[in-house]
Amino acid sequence: MFKTSAWPLALLYTALIVFASLFPFEGWRAQGIAPSVFVIAPLPPPYWTWFDVNINVLGYAPLGFLLALGGVRSGLRGWAIPVAWLGGAALSLCMEFLQIYLPRRVPSNMDFVLNAAGVLLGALLAWTLERWGLLARWSVFRERWFGQQPHGGLVLIALWPVSLLFPLVLPFGLGQVLERLDKTLDVWLEGTPFMDWLPLREEPLVPLMPSAEMLCVMLGLLAPCLLGYMLIAHLGRRAVFAAVVLLAGLAATGLSSAMAYGPVHAWEWLTLPTQAGVVAAVLLAACALPVPRRWCAVLLLLVLMWQLNWLNQAPLNPYFADTLQSWEQGRFMRFYGLGQWLGWVWPYAVLAYVALRLTQRQPQS
Repeated sequence: MFKTSAWPLALLYTALIVFASLFPFEGWRAQGIAPSVFVIAPLPPPYWTWFDVNINVLGYAPLGFLLALGGVRSGLRGWAIPVAWLGGAALSLCMEFLQIYLPRRVPSNMDFVLNAAGVLLGALLAWTLERWGLLARWSVFRERWFGQQPHGGLVLIALWPVSLLFPLVLPFGLGQVLERLDKTLDVWLEGTPFMDWLPLREEPLVPLMPSAEMLCVMLGLLAPCLLGYMLIAHLGRRAVFAAVVLLAGLAATGLSSAMAYGPVHAWEWLTLPTQAGVVAAVLLAACALPVPRRWCAVLLLLVLMWQLNWLNQAPLNPYFADTLQSWEQGRFMRFYGLGQWLGWVWPYAVLAYVALRLTQRQPQS
């Protein structure tokens, strides 16, 4: 199973790198700079931070890992590492060249070197783990916990804490897109006859009451637990999974707050309604442990639709918009669009995944 999944995952991760490297995909123009200017620039550049070093290495390491793993499992053996390194380095080189035509991006030969180093580290790690048999043990562990399940659910579970890293108006409030969508459509369709066809909101959006905030936090934490329960039948393993997911969600939200507001304010989002929502989510996750997998899927649909309905009735906070400026214009700029889109899309992707699974025959327990 893992043999056939490494290449599609590598392709997906390549798309994520392209998105993060070229966002916001606007303002393309020739700036009178030779495409090779960043190649001959002195190393290191005058302005760099350890954050840039680490993120450039770590950002490309998973690509090297997946490419080398796909190569090893496809029979390339000794060629897996060179092929993975050349593929990842070529991708980084293309991204740096294209950034020359984006005014908001700055190409850098140091970024290319670090990206290539990340690809090599990831490829060496995959080759080493495969040689030691650790990846085979992981496959056995995965099948014992999740059975012969499609990889889509596992990918969505892995992306959930990542989607929480982008600042959210409400903790665990993924999928709040209606107000942004209204404003975007207004700009795009202004002066066209299509404006008359749009359903206009007659009343202004009203901020959520504390009780509604508690409800949204509870539902946002419960959703990934139910997603895991869809894939796990054993009650004890469900309990361990729920504990890991809840801790990962809290840690990711704390990290997001620390990056946005500073380490001192990492846990200021834990207001009284949020604390009540977290406790309620823990209790409901425990109560749902014995629920059959198919019914967990039905409950997950209801949970997501209920939360999305509440979230999209609330407006964006003006102070929240100021916070996003530090992400869009600061050192997080290259991940601004990617993280934002993950936060927007994750619940809707889960809805589509669960709806598809419910149309298929699967065990009841």
